[in-house]
Amino acid sequence: MAVNSYKDDEQSVERSKIQTLLRLFGYLLQYKWQILFVLVIMGYGVAVSLANPLIMESAIDDHIAAGDYAGLYRLLAAALILNLFLVVTVKARMYIMAKVCNEILLTIRQQLYTHIQKLDFKFFDSRPTGKILSRIIGDINSLKDVLSNCVTTLIPDGLTVAAVVVIMIWKNPKLALASLLTVPFMALGMVYIQVKAHPRWQLFRKKSANLNAFIHEDMAGMRIIQSFHAQKETERTFDELVGEHRAAFDDAVRMSDAFGSVIDLSWGVGCILLYYTGIVVLGAEHVSVGTFIAFGSYLSMFWNPIQNISNFYNQLVTNIAGAERIFEILDTPPAITDAAGVAKMPPIAGEVTFEHVSFSYDDKVKVLDDVSFRIKPGETIALVGATGAGKSTIVNLISRFYDVQEGTVRVDGYDVKKVSIESLRRQMGIMTQDNFLFSGTIRDNIRYGKPDASDEEIIAAAKAVNAHDFIMKLEKGYDTELLERGGGLSIGQKQLLAFARTMVSDPKILILDEATSSIDTKTEILVQEGIEHLLAGRTSFVIAHRLSTIQKADRIFVVEDGRIAEEGNAGELMEKKGIYYQLYMAQFKGE
Repeated sequence: MAVNSYKDDEQSVERSKIQTLLRLFGYLLQYKWQILFVLVIMGYGVAVSLANPLIMESAIDDHIAAGDYAGLYRLLAAALILNLFLVVTVKARMYIMAKVCNEILLTIRQQLYTHIQKLDFKFFDSRPTGKILSRIIGDINSLKDVLSNCVTTLIPDGLTVAAVVVIMIWKNPKLALASLLTVPFMALGMVYIQVKAHPRWQLFRKKSANLNAFIHEDMAGMRIIQSFHAQKETERTFDELVGEHRAAFDDAVRMSDAFGSVIDLSWGVGCILLYYTGIVVLGAEHVSVGTFIAFGSYLSMFWNPIQNISNFYNQLVTNIAGAERIFEILDTPPAITDAAGVAKMPPIAGEVTFEHVSFSYDDKVKVLDDVSFRIKPGETIALVGATGAGKSTIVNLISRFYDVQEGTVRVDGYDVKKVSIESLRRQMGIMTQDNFLFSGTIRDNIRYGKPDASDEEIIAAAKAVNAHDFIMKLEKGYDTELLERGGGLSIGQKQLLAFARTMVSDPKILILDEATSSIDTKTEILVQEGIEHLLAGRTSFVIAHRLSTIQKADRIFVVEDGRIAEEGNAGELMEKKGIYYQLYMAQFKGE
């Protein structure tokens, strides 16, 4: 089982952490009144916290020392009221910030999901679904604490640290200098740890995406795994990916945990310097007991916020990689977009024209090379040829899943690049070999082709493609709940439902890309009858390796090496005894 795509880490674009942070915090500005209220609450909290050591100093030096117990009781009562109200404001702050952060995460997740749906096939072809899911779910969830703590930790603790420094210098400059002497060394240590920790957390995010991608596809392909009895091999791969994930996490955590050690060391040394300076250098007789206690409290009030800020910084380093990955997708422009001022495609008859069209997926090898043709409205065109000849590319260009590099594709004379994508695709019905069905009822799956379809239209579409009979044999008929990807239905039944879904949309241009390749012979008879109803009155492109399904096509294009090598109906091509004749004889030689 090939798993190299899961072991390959995603390549990330280097981004400025400051720009990423500012962009992330920009979402907070949408809630400025809530944030302003929270800041007022926190301002009160900071003021009370700063006042507590001064109250303690006054209680000791001014009231207890003087025997003024009445004044002491009044002071303690005032302090009790202030601190009880502080508890209430903290609860209010936590509730408001939790609500704001949840709404921001919802906004980011909706923006990301909406943007991903606009991206072209090349984006999805370049990465497993699990890696995309890890960004929509895991990376976004990692931002919650960053957003919340930005307001509830960074701002109040920053103010507290600044205020404590001012008060300490005002009370006693020499004690203040001694207490804060270790701050520069702490700052240098934190910068060093951040530089080392950030790439480690980036690697951890990538390993998480690798693991998610493997698990997602492993679950989706469980039938294949069990049919080939490949459980042990997938377990080895899983263990390897889990090991890489754990190793990356351990490495990142070991480095990030050094933040706390640096803070604790600086705090401890600062305390030693405070008491050494106060007792030995200045002399205990020059520093009152109340001042010593107040300084000790202020020193804790200085280092506790520093510890909180360092934890926030550590958290930021941990989760900023998630924000970078989110914004990387949001900044990925869709390759297929509406040009400025595009017209809306009016109702079409179904004429399709290729004018000297050339196309390449990698800008190197041409998949189509100077292809030209004109399809009249209502014609059925079959595309046959070897795998990789360019058949699917032709229909992908008509529906504008890719854009041509040279030449022009026209529908009813309109350049498809000059009409809106929505108005173009709304008039097309596209079916592929992978007839994807969504979780939900059969009725909802058929209605997916036309959201406002009535029940009568749904039933008529199902009858037209011979799906009605098998649906009615199910216990709940059209209200039968389908599992993911239509689990519980046969391949033929899934394809009949996909036909009905396409039928109800009443497309003017119909594209069937290997849509009947997996149907058994008995079901094929039913499907062929359904296809005849589906093709009637529509311009249709049918890609098929099974040549028996295209004998009634108006024209057959034999695609070879990016060109239309042969063209004609089945009889004409058999008479030529060219490429089509050889394909036909090779396929039916056994018959």
